[in-house]
Amino acid sequence: MSMLKIEGVHTFYGNIEALRGVDMEVNEGEIVTLIGANGAGKTTLLMTCCGSPQATKGRILFEGQDISRMPTHEICHLGIQQSPEGRRIFPRMSVHENLQMGANTQDPKYFEDDLEMVFDLFPRLKERINQRAGTMSGGEQQMLAIGRALMGRPRLLLLDEPSLGIAPLVVKQIFETIKKINSEKKVTVFLVEQNAFHALKLAHRGYVMVNGNITLSGTGAELLANPEVRAAYLEGGH
Repeated sequence: MSMLKIEGVHTFYGNIEALRGVDMEVNEGEIVTLIGANGAGKTTLLMTCCGSPQATKGRILFEGQDISRMPTHEICHLGIQQSPEGRRIFPRMSVHENLQMGANTQDPKYFEDDLEMVFDLFPRLKERINQRAGTMSGGEQQMLAIGRALMGRPRLLLLDEPSLGIAPLVVKQIFETIKKINSEKKVTVFLVEQNAFHALKLAHRGYVMVNGNITLSGTGAELLANPEVRAAYLEGGH
């Protein structure tokens, strides 16, 4: 069952065409990853799914409903949440306050249960609950960004570069947690990631983006074994 369907999407920044007719889909229960070089249009695609910027042409369907022209807050209410590139937590607020911000689209009755769920996935956040978010390590801030998105009770979680600028050991931990969010919490995941090796190992399916176009797709294993993908994204270390 297709949860997110992207059909012929073009997105512009001013006169620059960032997405050039993208077609892809994410099925319910999957982890789907999008890999590609810097500037390929990966982040633009995630942002377009969230309504900012909006697609100039084409459609984005979430559970059959066209969300291409919807404002971002309405898209969030439907069950899509994003952990953005660069984390974008509120640095002067505590961990607890950041998580409260993530929950503001939801009924307050869920708050304590959702908080426990986030602390179960990221015990480090529980230890840091009253700490100002800006004083934490990059890895801890990434955990908080994902935790904040989960407080919005998503059915579809969009993750943008969760491994960026984080120590390798913590990257491994974050990818293991993403797997758990998918398998145990039953959240569908659309992951944009430069670390192609980790992302394709984790994903059920993957797509490769070059200059705003999807050039390849397949299962995670197929793309890991693909000579073009290996040469462009996997050679020279993981």
